[in-house]
Amino acid sequence: MPERDDQRTVHLDSRQIRVLAHPLRIRLLGILRAEGPATATMLAHTLDTNTGATSYHLRQLADVGLVVEDPDRGTARQRWWRSAHHLSSWEPTDFDHDPDARAAAEWIQADQVRILAEQADRWLAVQHDYSREWRDVAGMGDILLTLGPARLRTLTDELWQVIERYRNDPTPDDEDAQQVVLFLAGYPRPRDTR
Repeated sequence: MPERDDQRTVHLDSRQIRVLAHPLRIRLLGILRAEGPATATMLAHTLDTNTGATSYHLRQLADVGLVVEDPDRGTARQRWWRSAHHLSSWEPTDFDHDPDARAAAEWIQADQVRILAEQADRWLAVQHDYSREWRDVAGMGDILLTLGPARLRTLTDELWQVIERYRNDPTPDDEDAQQVVLFLAGYPRPRDTR
């Protein structure tokens, strides 16, 4: 994802990406981004884990600035957490000098592919419960393009601008609006692939 200048995006550094590359931490951050502020107890219930583990991993995320305590909620006995940013970004080459951070970035990328497969499986299992309109627009496709790195960067940046335009419009387009998971991927086709 291209780097953004606004406060809503964090360009991950080596320390942040190493902390984020953990199955529970990445899920905690994802839920806080998708669902909004929550307590460790609420998150533990959602993720079917214990509050102690959830609290520990929230503090790890907080130590690197990925989550913060929500100042508008909570009491002395109950801490509410929220994501510090809406989006995370990095360039794979950011971590060429740090093998541990590079491994963390690769783990996160593989986890994104796993999440895509899970989301697709969940949709396929329930799609018949949705309206015809939803079934006709949901799904994925692919296409082969011949591009160099500069043109792929331009295409990706342009697509992110379109996505951001829709993301920044807080008004649902109709009463049937709901959260939609959108994945954007572009990879060179390995030469030995037929």
